[in-house]
Formats: sequence, C-alpha cells, structure tokens
Amino acid sequence: MKKIKLLLSILAILLFSINAELQAQNTEPTAVSFETFELKLKQASPKPQILDARSKEEFELNHLKDATQVNVSSDDNIQAVVKNLDKSKPVFVYSINNGRSGVLAKKLRAQQFNEVYELPGGISKWVGSGNPVVSKVGNGLTYKEYKKLITSNTLVLVDVHSKFCGGCKKLLPTVDSVAAENSTTLKVVKIELFDNKQLGKDLNIESIPTLILYNGDKIVWRQSGITAKTKLDEIIKS
Repeated sequence: MKKIKLLLSILAILLFSINAELQAQNTEPTAVSFETFELKLKQASPKPQILDARSKEEFELNHLKDATQVNVSSDDNIQAVVKNLDKSKPVFVYSINNGRSGVLAKKLRAQQFNEVYELPGGISKWVGSGNPVVSKVGNGLTYKEYKKLITSNTLVLVDVHSKFCGGCKKLLPTVDSVAAENSTTLKVVKIELFDNKQLGKDLNIESIPTLILYNGDKIVWRQSGITAKTKLDEIIKS
C-alpha cells in the first residue's frame, strides 16, 4: 500500500512538472526565421495585426505599414490595444532589435494569443533587408555618397547605429575614445540607420550597432553588437 502511495505521489509530481513546463513554453513567442516572418505577414494581409513595441517618437519616424504603436512599459496601454485584437489570428511584433518586442510577445502569449511572431533582428534587419516602411524621413545617403565619405588615406571605422538603440548608446563612448586615441591614423564615420535606409540595405545591416573597418576601399573587419574597447584596439592595431 505504501509503495502504491509513493508511486502515485511521484506520478503526481511528474505530471505537475510537465504541466508547468508546458505553461512556460506557451508564454514564449513563436520563434521563426526572417523569411518565415515575411511569409506569415504576407499571408495575414490585407489587415495584419502588427504591433510596434518602440516609443511614439521612433514609430512616427519609421514603422511597418499597418502597425500600431504600443508602450510596453504601460500595462494599461497594452490592454487598450489588445482588446481590439483577434486572438484567433496571428500577431506580429517588432522593436529595434528584439528587446522590447520580446517583452511584448511574452505578455501576449500569457493572454492566450496562439500565434505571436517576433520579427527576427527587428526593424533594423527589416530596413537592412530593403523592406519598405512608412517614413517621415528620406532614404538618406546614396552608396556613392557614402563611398566618398569613407574615402581616406587612413583606416576608416564606420559606426552604424541609432540614437534610440540602447546598445548603440553603450558602444558610443568606446567609439569616441578610440577615435580620440587614434586621431591621426583613424577616421570615424557615424551613420544613423533609420535616416539612411537605402544605405542600410546596401551595407546589408542585420542589427545595430554594427561596426565596419575599412582599409582603403576594402572591409577588413565587421561586427554587430557591443564590442569591447580592448578588442577594438587590437583590431585597429593589427
């Protein structure tokens, strides 16, 4: 009898653990490739449910067509938007990269939205891939103008960033420090991605910040994300 009770207790614990794991999985956004996101979005037309998890200022400058801006730090704002969504249909979310959109996606899944697709790489990759956006600003520099800008008899470090990007802000002091320490051998060019969308496509920007180092007209090093100053110093010296 004791053995049966023990077995039943173990079984109950296992079932509880499995259920908890399934509930945790259901709060995660549906991970898809960039190409699948594009396809799913196209299939959801003509009235896709798209949520932009960036600030109002960012949204007004550039956003995906049919998107609705959501303040992810305000549950009241989220609920006001959510009440107008159809839970039986897919919802597409994005931010600059995947920080704020990840937060929003989890909140939607927790409210029983069955299909929540987060844009891989965010609007940074969307722009870098040449996809259209509703915009208040032009396309910015042409590639020809960019080539003139980076022409130099020294090394040229290009910093592709956005003033709205948290990672970009963290990297900025490193870039400025390296520029000051190598003023005679290094030229630094800063490119605001969302003011230069065509150039973002030409440079195939997939996320920001992205650093590109040129020696003459050749790219000798490139990296996305936050780069440590010691690493950047090493690359420049080498």
